[in-house]
Amino acid sequence: MAQNYGRARQNEIYSAGIHGRTPSVPTDFATLERRARARMSRRGWAYVAGGAGEGRTMAANREALDRWAIVPRMLRDTSDRDLATDLFGQTLPAPILFSPVGAGALAHDRADVHIGHAAAELGLPYIFSNQGCAPMEDVAAEMESVRPGAPRWFQLYWSTDDRLVRSLVSRAEAMGAAAIVVTLDTTMLGWRPQDLNLGSLPFARAEGIDQYTSDPTFWEIVAERLKGATKEKPEISIGAIKTLLSIARNVPGELRRNLTAPEPRAAVETFLDIYSRPSLNWDDLAVLRELTDLPIVLKGVLHPDDALEAVERGVDGIIVSNHGGRQVDGSISSTDALVDVVDAVSGRLKILVDSGFYTGSDVFKALALGADAVCIGRPHMYGLALNGADGARDAVANIVAELDLTLGLSGQSDVRTLTRSALKRL
Repeated sequence: MAQNYGRARQNEIYSAGIHGRTPSVPTDFATLERRARARMSRRGWAYVAGGAGEGRTMAANREALDRWAIVPRMLRDTSDRDLATDLFGQTLPAPILFSPVGAGALAHDRADVHIGHAAAELGLPYIFSNQGCAPMEDVAAEMESVRPGAPRWFQLYWSTDDRLVRSLVSRAEAMGAAAIVVTLDTTMLGWRPQDLNLGSLPFARAEGIDQYTSDPTFWEIVAERLKGATKEKPEISIGAIKTLLSIARNVPGELRRNLTAPEPRAAVETFLDIYSRPSLNWDDLAVLRELTDLPIVLKGVLHPDDALEAVERGVDGIIVSNHGGRQVDGSISSTDALVDVVDAVSGRLKILVDSGFYTGSDVFKALALGADAVCIGRPHMYGLALNGADGARDAVANIVAELDLTLGLSGQSDVRTLTRSALKRL
């Protein structure tokens, strides 16, 4: 990011205002969320914005951040500010990443390609979703067209079939991933009333399974299952016909054939059966280390003992996360967990955080509490819903700009030297 990025972003918006133009992506989260809701379908909103149970964890994420106040210092030269940070051998212009969000096409067609484009424009990493709506190779190619060498990571959901795990990791390496992010907290879906009340599971409609349907190994598994399958007469209903149409459109191949062929429906059933493995345990990490030399990052760590185990197992980084409040209702907030994890780990691996961080001041607090970087989820999805790639870019650009201004206005000049002395617990 250019020096004085925050002021440059402000000036860009104010200059447009002279001509009566206002931002297509609101600069505050509340308005951004409200406008995105008006734009998105009921199913899309339920999936992206919804949380587990009564939403207590989502509320806790925000309440925990509010318990930490920034304490600005005065008469310090902050004219030269540095947002850059280093992660796994890459220097990033700001300590912010685009989080993986599954079934993004509920917000915008080929969402992942647009998000990748946005991230590449800013030079920030995009963690490709394992439950994406475009093959990882397509997203990588788009990012390369915008910025050669644009940083990207890959999120791995550990399948019950290790052959698929090997294939996904191999593809991630080939498309230039700088790290493998193993998501730990979704070995089964949490209780999500917003989706349940609509009877809406995107993956059952082949929404968000493009990493699978673009994988030769996955289709081998589908073929094996078809050989041993017994034919059952499906229930016919208007809803079933709509679902079949969605599957036929979202699975590769000619639409007319997909409507009658057994493979597309079998692909969905196979995905639902094998996408994640509840038996995943610490010993499995040794298998992953044999598969790749890329840094391994564990996403979903909340307990300090798990963080210490990650250190002992030679893991390279963790993402402190409660999955945006979407898995366990009443879970510890990501901010409270971050404090405990940072204290336990004492700098022995990289610590990132997500879940409930929506603004530049939120990012400032996370960094001061000891995070090396912050992953942004819902804001870039809302921007995407409003204005595609440009919207996703602007939503995160606004967060970076506010971080820059908050840094300077708080008497700080380097994100890498922030400590808890910049905050006060209320």
